[in-house]
Amino acid sequence: MTTVDSPGVNSSAAAGGFALALRHLYFVRAGFAVVWVALLFANKSHLGAPGVALLVVYPLFDVAAAVVDARSSSATGPTRALQTNIAISAIAAVGLAVASVSGVPAVLRVWGAWAIVSGAVQLIVGLIRRKVQMGGQWPMMLSGGISVLAGAQFILGASASDPKLTNVGGYAILGGIFFLISALRLGRANQAD
Repeated sequence: MTTVDSPGVNSSAAAGGFALALRHLYFVRAGFAVVWVALLFANKSHLGAPGVALLVVYPLFDVAAAVVDARSSSATGPTRALQTNIAISAIAAVGLAVASVSGVPAVLRVWGAWAIVSGAVQLIVGLIRRKVQMGGQWPMMLSGGISVLAGAQFILGASASDPKLTNVGGYAILGGIFFLISALRLGRANQAD
């Protein structure tokens, strides 16, 4: 039995309502990524108080989004994986705040570790949702895989002679693009029903 076919729940209606909620969440996440990147570049990627706040806010927003996702998908989705992502992102926020005292290389290492682990979780969530026939998940699976690779690159790039925080901006905007594509695909999948 899949989680969509839970007893006592109209699985078609539950899945449709969840897909709509997920679509809205993905649009919000895409918009957040654009605003966050604009603020990062406006801050010129400095590690002063505004820069550190931006770095910490990103995984905290991920926590909030995963909480909303988990509540929406409680009857139809992979809540354990989402709960894992909540914990990982909360730890990353604290880790980024602590690492910012040591400079950009330390921040990139923490960001990289977070990108690897959260990307793997995102890939798993996408695979689970795809298995229960939810549309719009291939961009999320692709994004999760790319996140794992980008995380490794952040860790390796931290050893460069002049590591830059602007790379995390590229990572965030690419994630926003994948959320936008998934939101659009979810809308198309719902119209096909």
